[in-house]
Parts: sequence; C-alpha cells; structure tokens
Amino acid sequence: MITNTDLVEEFLGHLQHSKRYSIHTLNAYRRDLQRYIEGLAQACTEADAKDIQVFVSHLHHQRLTAKSIQRNLSAVRSFYEHLLRHDLVSANPARLVSAPKATRNLPKVLDADKASQLLDFSDNKDDRSIRDQAILELFYGSGLRLSEVVNLRISNLDLGQGFVDVLGKGNKHRLVPLGRHCVNALNRWLAKHPNPLADSWLLPGRGAKPLSPRTIQQRIKLIAQRQLGENSLHPHMLRHSFATHMLESSGDLRAVQELLGHADIATTQIYTHLDFQHLAKVYDDAHPRARNSGNQE
Repeated sequence: MITNTDLVEEFLGHLQHSKRYSIHTLNAYRRDLQRYIEGLAQACTEADAKDIQVFVSHLHHQRLTAKSIQRNLSAVRSFYEHLLRHDLVSANPARLVSAPKATRNLPKVLDADKASQLLDFSDNKDDRSIRDQAILELFYGSGLRLSEVVNLRISNLDLGQGFVDVLGKGNKHRLVPLGRHCVNALNRWLAKHPNPLADSWLLPGRGAKPLSPRTIQQRIKLIAQRQLGENSLHPHMLRHSFATHMLESSGDLRAVQELLGHADIATTQIYTHLDFQHLAKVYDDAHPRARNSGNQE
C-alpha cells in the first residue's frame, strides 16, 4: 500500500531529477509537506479543500507568518498538481484555498554615490583587497547571487568578451555581461591568484574548496565598515542595488529579469516599486505642491 510519505518522497524525487531543484529547496518542500500529511487523518489522495483549509488554520494558530503560510500552501498545491498529472487525484483541492496576504518589504539598496564610495579601493593594494574588490564588482557590477559567486571557476570567465557563465537556480546557465570595472578587477585578481588554472575556483578557500559564503559575508561587512562607516551591507543588498540602478537607467524590466536570472518577471517587479519610491521622494523634496501645507505662508 502506498502511504502519504511514499507519495511525498516520489514527488521530491521528481523535483530533484526532472526539475533539478537544489537540496535546500527540496528540504524546504519536505518540511512543509511533512507538516501537512502529519495533520491528515486519511490518505492525501482523499483530502479535499476543507482539509487543506484546516491545515492553513493550524498554521495560523502556530503563529507562522503570512509568508511562511504562503510557502506551505504553495508546496501543497505543487504536490497536488503532481498527483493530478499522474491521475492519482481528480482535482487539485489546494486551488480552492487562499493564502493570507503578506506584506512585502522593499529591499534596501545603496544609492549610486554610496556604491561608488564602497568600491573605491585606491589605497588598498594587498592580495586580499584585490580579491575583495573583484567580489564586490561581481555582486554590484553584475548582480550575481552569493551562491553563484562562490561556485564560479576561472573557466566561467570570458574577460575578452566581457561575460561570465553563471550557474543559477534550477541548474540553469545564463551569460551575464561584465562591466569594464569588473573586468579590470578580475584581471587584477587573476594576476594574484594562487593557482590560475581554468578549472580552479575563482575564489579558492581552504583545501580544495571555494571560499565559503560566510567568509564572503564577513569580508563585505568589514569593507562596508571601513568604506561607509556601517556594517549592515550584505551580498543580496548589492544585487538589489545592481537591479535598481539598472532599472532606473534603462527602464527595461525584461532585460533586468534576464540579468538576474529570475524565472518569473513578478519577482523582478519589486524593483519597479523601488524606482517609484525614489521618484516619489524626488517629487516630495522638489515640487512646490508636495510641500507640507503647514510650512507654507
């Protein structure tokens, strides 16, 4: 007899082998679906929308955030879509259940002047500073994710043409342009690289491993403290800054989507809100009709 757990594991195997989901994503799906089937009194193939609504209510009582509940419900929907494609259910009951609305916080970004100040390494010529500048240029100059930077090998770079071949989410490759400053920073780093062979890690760590994500995060905080006087900077904030500045300059949402490697343009649309926020501030600061009436004569 096939159990609920068997069906979940078969679904996860499909995500791993057919969809090429990462271990991190698979573990998140497993946790969410185990939470769902543990609360069922029957086979998941016999559950209906009422059962899923009870599950969502249970998550509410556990004081999960709206975003966490959305993620759990999304996992259940995907699971039932898989069962539906394999004729194990006649309909997807999770489609009839709505998730709570989550407030989406706008990501923090550096303005262009702060970004320029951060990257001004003119008085630092030691090998580690040269490496760190290359790292920062990859985040801000090309908008790469932390995991993408960590996993780069020298062979992924085409500095002559100004491109980097990036392996992103879902094991999907994309070519990302490298700006002039980024190319220069990478050339300076490769001249200092301890083992500049094509299959070497671009950012080697200890042993045969690349530099760890934690080390990169710590280096960025130290540099931000030195260059900007504060240490709240993190890799994704540089990626957000890249996307925001690109969109402000070009207005081309589709191009920014491709550069970032977003599968869904809705993910990229958060930066249109940031752009509007910037425009609204400019209006409030500059336009006479936007001034506080209490300050007018």
